Amino acid sequence: MKLTNIIEIKANLVLKTGLHIGAGDSEMHIGGIDNSVIKHPITQSPYIPGSSLKGKIRSLLEWRSGEISKTDGSVLSINHLKNATDKSAVENILKLFGISADSQKESDIQKELGVSRLGFWDCALNAEWEKRVREDNLLLTEAKSENTINRITATADNPRQTERVPAGAIFDFKLTLRHFEGDGDELLDLILKGLRLLELDSLGGSGSRGYGKVKFENLTVGEKALDLSEINPFK
Repeated sequence: MKLTNIIEIKANLVLKTGLHIGAGDSEMHIGGIDNSVIKHPITQSPYIPGSSLKGKIRSLLEWRSGEISKTDGSVLSINHLKNATDKSAVENILKLFGISADSQKESDIQKELGVSRLGFWDCALNAEWEKRVREDNLLLTEAKSENTINRITATADNPRQTERVPAGAIFDFKLTLRHFEGDGDELLDLILKGLRLLELDSLGGSGSRGYGKVKFENLTVGEKALDLSEINPFK
């Protein structure tokens, strides 16, 4: 395989609602936050892991392909190519996101698909946005109180506090797409549809309760500006 180009996709990832991507706390503190967000270990600033973006976008594109319902719920792999109705759709997803280590037996197909084309980066808070917040002595996260409603007594049960990055926060988004000889425009088109699907869905936890609504602003593909709202992800 001959590498012919690396395309950079950059944007401001703006939160339209509060975002919660958990830190995986191993202990709880009395009177403290029950579910904290992931933060940089040195600066303690929240960030968005590239793995969270990769996993959600891949999941959305797999559902869009219509092939995931034929699996046991696992991610699409080389093994699913055999029974795929739309093999090109599965192949393009595997080209973008890569294949699992258990696909070594299918060496011929593995060579044909090649290596993963996408490189996801962790998204740090936009430096200017963070500076303004800190200068105004505001917090970078919020604590949202939640509970469940008892259906019989109509009272609030199980109170808890969930930490979120508030709406309005801006992160620096970056994604790289490796282009190899023989690759067509369909791979770039597919990942852009994945970004649009993410805007229409949600990122992080509790999306069904309004968390994690995001928008990509000032998006560029290489040197070209692009408006994702003009993309129909279902075509």
